[in-house]
Parts: sequence; C-alpha cells; structure tokens
Amino acid sequence: MKQIDEQQVAVEAATAGFWAKSMQSTDSRLAWWRDARFGMFIHWGVYSIAGGLWKDCPPVGYGEHLMRACRIPKSEYVEELVKPFEARDFDADAWAEAALQAGMKYMIITTKHHDGFAMFPSEAYPYDIRMTQCKVDPIAQLKEACTKRGLKFGCYYSHAFDWEHPDAPGNDWEHDNPGGDKNLHANPGELWHTTHPERIAKAARYVDEKAIPQILELIHNYHPDILWFDTPHKLPTSENLRILKAIREADENIIVNSRVINYADKDYREFADYLNTADRPAELYPTIGDWEAIPTTNESYGYSKFDHSHKPASHFVRLLAKIAARGGNMLMNIGPKGDGAFDAPDAAILRGIGEWLKQNGESIYATRRSPLFSQVWGETTLRGNTLYLHIFDVPENRKLILGGLGNTIKNAHMLVDGREVPVRRLNYYDHEFLLPEGEFDAADTVVKVEFNGEIVAKPDFLMPLDRPFHLRSFDAVISAGLHYGDGKTNRDYVFHWKDTTQFVTWNIRLPRAMQLKIDVSYLALHTPGVTGTADMTKMHDCGGTYLLYAGKEIFHAPVRMSADVNTPTVDSYTVSLPAGESTLQVRAEEVTGLELMKLLGLLITPLDSAEIQSEIEVDVTDTGN
Repeated sequence: MKQIDEQQVAVEAATAGFWAKSMQSTDSRLAWWRDARFGMFIHWGVYSIAGGLWKDCPPVGYGEHLMRACRIPKSEYVEELVKPFEARDFDADAWAEAALQAGMKYMIITTKHHDGFAMFPSEAYPYDIRMTQCKVDPIAQLKEACTKRGLKFGCYYSHAFDWEHPDAPGNDWEHDNPGGDKNLHANPGELWHTTHPERIAKAARYVDEKAIPQILELIHNYHPDILWFDTPHKLPTSENLRILKAIREADENIIVNSRVINYADKDYREFADYLNTADRPAELYPTIGDWEAIPTTNESYGYSKFDHSHKPASHFVRLLAKIAARGGNMLMNIGPKGDGAFDAPDAAILRGIGEWLKQNGESIYATRRSPLFSQVWGETTLRGNTLYLHIFDVPENRKLILGGLGNTIKNAHMLVDGREVPVRRLNYYDHEFLLPEGEFDAADTVVKVEFNGEIVAKPDFLMPLDRPFHLRSFDAVISAGLHYGDGKTNRDYVFHWKDTTQFVTWNIRLPRAMQLKIDVSYLALHTPGVTGTADMTKMHDCGGTYLLYAGKEIFHAPVRMSADVNTPTVDSYTVSLPAGESTLQVRAEEVTGLELMKLLGLLITPLDSAEIQSEIEVDVTDTGN
C-alpha cells in the first residue's frame, strides 16, 4: 500500500539520519535519569476546576478527559472552564518543595493535555493561559522553583491528540475528525491513517500550525530536561518522526519518552530514550532496558472530586522498591485541584514516602536492576558491591533467608540505624540473616549487605518452608506468542494462548524434599453481554485443556469458566518434589476458544511445614565451593 511505503520511507530516512546520530548520546542524556529513580508527574489544567464532574454527564474516570468524555463544545469549555480558571492558591515553590521533601528527583507537568489548552503563554498558537484569570506563567515559575532545588524539570505535551484544533485527531463531536471514540475514517481494528492515508495531510496541518511550534516554544523558553508525550498512535509515524526531528535539532540533550512514536506495533521504545509501561500499574511485567512506571495516587490522573481510592504511602514505598529492583523509575502522579492546591490525601502520601526515603533513600537512588529473583519476603536492589534487602514481611522468628546470592558476604547491617545483622551461609547460593529485636518499618525494612566481587546470582526461586508463596505469571519465563498483561489491578496475567506449543515456566529450588499444594489461578472469560451457563459454554473467549508439569508429575485439566469474569478460577493439585532444582510449567494441551486462558500464576503452599522449619540449613542445593 502507498501509505505503508510512505511510512517506511520516513522510518528509513530517520534511521539513517537524525535518529542514528541522536542515539549516540543516549547514555549521556540518561545518566542523571538512571540515578534519579523517582519523579513527580503532575496533571493540572483548566479541567481541574470540574474535578471529573460536568453537568448531567456521568462522572469521568480520568478527570483530564472531561472534554472528550462529556463531548463539551470548545465554546462552552472556554466560557465555563478556561475563562474562570484562576489558580489563586498555586505556589510553584510549594509544589517543588513538596516534591523535594518526598524524595523526588524530577518533575513533569502537563503543559498541554488532550484538551488542546496550553498552560503557558504561546505566541505560536495563542489558545493559552493568558485567556484565564491566572496572571502568572505557571510553567516558568515551576521551572525556576525546580532549578533552585536541584530538581530536573520536564514538560508533558499532547502532540498527537488534540480536541481543540479543527485538523487534529480526536474531536469527533464538533468535527469530522478521526482518532476519537466514534472511530471515524477507520476500519475495525485499524488506525485511521492506515485506512485513509489521504487524510494525513489534514493532520499534518495541525502538526505544522500547533504541535511543532509549541514544542519549540517549550524548548526555547523553558529548557526542559525531559519532553513527555502520549497517545502516538493518533498520528502516523511520519508525523511523529517530524516532531521528534524538530526536537533533536533544537536540543539534542533533551530526554524523550517512548510515547512519542508507535511504529508498526513495535515496542514504543523504537525511537525514544526510555520505555513507559502501562498506566496505573499494580504489578510489574518484565521490561528490559531503561523504563518508567507511572502510577497515580488514586485512579484518576487529573483531580477528581469523587475518586477517593487513594492508596497509602506504604503502597508506593513498596512499589518504588519493586520498580528499582527491576531497573526502572517511578513517575508518581498527583492531580492538584483547580485552585492550585494539592489534595489533602496526595499531600499525606508525599509526606509518607518522603519520611521513608529520608532514611532509606540509599537503597533506591543510583541502584541498578537486581539479578536475583523476587524473595518470599520482598525485593532486592543493587548498587555496586552492595545489595539492599527490602523486607515487606518480617518473619516471626526474625530469620530471613536470602536465596540466589553466590558471593561471600562481608557484612550486613540495618540501613536505618547501622545495627549489625548476623549472617551465616547455608550453601553456595543461600544465606540466613538474623534480624535484631525491635520495631520494623511496616512498609519496608531495609538491610544493607556488602559482598565481595562481582555479583553472582542464581535466577531461580528458593521455596520457603513455612509459608505459602505466589509465583506470578509476571515472574515466569514465557514462550513465543504469549503476552504479559499491562499490570493494572487484576491484569497481571499471561494471555494470548493460541496453540499447544505455548507454555509458562518457573524454575524453583527446594531446601529439602517437600509435599506441596499447587493452586493454578486463571481467568476464563466469556463473550461480553452473553449470559447463562449454556451460552457461556458455546460462546466464550477462553477454553480448552491445559497441562501442569510439576517435577516428574503431569496433571491435565479443562479450563473452567468463571461465573464472574473478574473472579479467578482456581484448580488445586498436591505434589511431592525432591530437594534441589525443579521446574513448574503450565502448557496448553488443547485450545478450543479464542485463547486458552489468562494465567495469573501459581500459589504454592508447603503441606508439612510444621515438621521441617528447622531443616533449612541442610546443604542439599550446594553447587559450588
């Protein structure tokens, strides 16, 4: 097709030209970012006045999507949200100080979201902050406040989705534009620029008139360290590449996130400096290279008056440790109110994280991906010859088993107060720590462990003897064709099971021969809207039979439909496994639905723990000297 050829030409030109040159300086651009590990994301705009509520429109899940969700005409949006916007309580120094005290190292603010309204004075396209009652430039003030405190500063700019410009993708309630909820000018399952490449010229006018000129204004006026983009699929690759080229020509030192371009259904990282994973993660799927997770304090990014689902500070402390353990950054979002004040729950969360980081920041900043498997009690982060044990669940007997480290340990002590932690080597890859008596941090207690030489790790899971443990699908090795879910709540599964060649595998080690109960947990979904058992049997998305391999034992079972598509199905098996290394594997035996299942993972429960708790020191897994 002509359109595909034109896009390919654009890609080849970029690959041979500006993109290849820009990638030579990726490491220098990312040096500070890789050490930062923690930043503040701020969604704030004129929509913040409404707080997700608009007249007779049902409450909006994402407050910043108010205009699209309620199909608000531009004229009405201007009169009722733009003109009254005053931000009388906005204080750039207070915002930057809150980020600093929370332990954050960079800040990214929405300078233009999908509503098309610029939160900065724009001579290039004057639909901007000067139309409001706010008489300051909040972006300039935030840049200055961050610079004073040593915080890096970034600008979010919605480059591909704009509900104001008559030629931009997105607004299909006032204009005949593609990219919106009506899916105009697109075949089912296709993007509009694939179906109707002749319409690209119209979108290009928007890019020329608004997107590129305003992005260049941001670069020249505010000198951001990061430019953060979103929804690249709304524009064709060629237009996104033109935008990226303009950025690289203006300032080659700016970090650009992965949502600037989505080329040929490939990894977003194709033309960017680092990868952004899914929004609102509850769990983290495996990600290589440099990456960033973007959780938010409740479930909306912009301020919401009715969303009170704020997580406690401890949730984000643990999430930050998990992200750092996997080599990523956490860009945590808050949505200030329309008047410019932080919502009280957000402020409390920031204070809680900051209190923990003041004592434990060493275990997060400048750390690198840990080669060790997740532990039954928590996670590990790595910095040089130091391993940090992030203990979420302290054992009652205070004996902590670290599995998978093959190095000799020089010393170990509590990070907060320096108290020594006695350690003994159980075998080549496992060590036992005796935590001192006293109080522990309910969110995350950290032990600092110094070892000799380059880290030697065994990337398998050491089964505990005395407690159940969930082997998540996100921690498994998966075969070709399978995909990880996005990690949002109840979406931490492996899916796209299409044939009998596909499988999910965990490598485990047992300190001694054990009898285990294995619960296979999965979602089996039926076609939305279909009700009744008979219909569910005939019309469903999942179905077939699977095999569970546990050591030398093999079990097979049908995939069972769930009466509630959000409630996992659990199949239970009892197995006996020998001491040492074993493999657990779930494999498709027959696929009768659109896919086999959505596998959440395995819950492993020792059945004879009462008799064997004292036998952890038996050296049956020693493979070295």
